[in-house]
Amino acid sequence: MKKITTKTVAVLAAAILAAGTLMACGAKEEAVEVNEPVEAKAEEQAVEPVEEPAPAVEEEQAVNVSGSISMAGSTSMEKLANAVAESFMAKYPEVTVTAEFTGSSAGIEALTAKSVDIGNSSRALKDSEKEAGAVENIVAIDGIAVVTEPTNTVAGLTKQQLIDIYTGKIKNWSEVGGEDGVIIVVGREAGSGTRGAFEEILKIEDACAYANELDSTGAVMAKVASTKGAIGYVSLDVIDETVTALALDEVEPTVENIKSGSYFLSRPFVMATLGEVSEQNEAVQALFEYLKSDEGKEVITSVGLITVD
Repeated sequence: MKKITTKTVAVLAAAILAAGTLMACGAKEEAVEVNEPVEAKAEEQAVEPVEEPAPAVEEEQAVNVSGSISMAGSTSMEKLANAVAESFMAKYPEVTVTAEFTGSSAGIEALTAKSVDIGNSSRALKDSEKEAGAVENIVAIDGIAVVTEPTNTVAGLTKQQLIDIYTGKIKNWSEVGGEDGVIIVVGREAGSGTRGAFEEILKIEDACAYANELDSTGAVMAKVASTKGAIGYVSLDVIDETVTALALDEVEPTVENIKSGSYFLSRPFVMATLGEVSEQNEAVQALFEYLKSDEGKEVITSVGLITVD
């Protein structure tokens, strides 16, 4: 058996020390390699959270607007008022809209008496109504159609012929190219916006020779449709197959012709307020904003009217 010398022991000790050092360095390198993906993962996780888009202001307002709106006035504006009320209440379920159809003058009187929020008028406001505080807010343009019962063979009239019929100068359809028959002149009652606009455009105020003066658009339609020889005037948006709409100066009563200005019988649809719109309650202001929107304009055109812009 060989003796282990001091030199041998020293060599062995040095070898063990060197091996330990190498193992420690390897461990450190492994630790670095292990830590690197952890840091990378932390960086990946440090992504800023995506913010949810804020709800549209219009939607917030639709939820928050509440109250009631009362309107009264023109019978010619019945289709528009009902369509607007229905669609507006669907958008703003916390708002109630009510409408009465009493005639333009009566509607403005109710407005200035503070009985309603909006006075509907199918004519421009009179100076006296404006002086009483009514503000004219034009929301649509309407054409006035001249109608006869369906068997009438006359397809159109000139402006002068129309004036002469309504002032009593022409009394028989044969005088304007039709069959022999008495002309029965039908119109609206005094105070009607349609009558006011019709007579003003033709410049025949207080000069008409009416056989019948009726109190609503529907009544005029029914009378003309059922009376041989009758002629009347109604809002363009109510025209149906029960009557014939006449061309005037060889121009048909259509939206396109009214927009172009070639059809001369047209008038504004006014939703008057007592003071400016900006002075009204929240619900009324929201209604006028709605009428200016694309959605509101679709409602206006859906009932055969023309938007103002």
